[in-house]
Amino acid sequence: MFLKSFNKLLVGLSLLACSSVFAAPMSITVDVTNIDSTDEYGSPLNTVLGLNVGANSTITSVNYAFSLYADEPSYLSEIRIAFENSDQTDGVFFTPGLGDNFPGLASYSGFANLIDLGLAFQVGADGILRLEFFEGFDDYPGEWDGFWESGYFTFGYETVDVVDPEPVPEPASALLLAAGLASMRYAGRRRNKTIH
Repeated sequence: MFLKSFNKLLVGLSLLACSSVFAAPMSITVDVTNIDSTDEYGSPLNTVLGLNVGANSTITSVNYAFSLYADEPSYLSEIRIAFENSDQTDGVFFTPGLGDNFPGLASYSGFANLIDLGLAFQVGADGILRLEFFEGFDDYPGEWDGFWESGYFTFGYETVDVVDPEPVPEPASALLLAAGLASMRYAGRRRNKTIH
């Protein structure tokens, strides 16, 4: 009877140990001060940054605070950023000055939970989150139309924990090992009692 209960405990502990290695929430911040907004999406003249967030990580949120400047006749609503995987197959285009159809200087800040908005996406196996700064409409071909005067983006993401190459057991693993040794000892004692 005791052995059956003990086996159920071991199964429960093994499930606990397995569930301890899943997604870990992380964040990465990028300074966007003095980045030009030049041409339409995909132009080789645009500023592109690559942030290593870890293989197959999921981008879950964006926190931001920055100031933009649009040179006349360009509008603040034309300054945009794409954050996406390096293959450019999944991601989000963000227009901070949406509706601000005028030139000049303005500040924007906020937070977007991409999961709640249905916009969370996964980077590829290379782990790179690609940022491209671009114009929705190019008023000055080959030259900047505006720029990101100051500020930052903080991207929240989840990545699968990588197993440490060092053989250091987790507390749950150590508990399983101890439970296994105790059950072997109990089984051995019980066998010795029935033989004598």
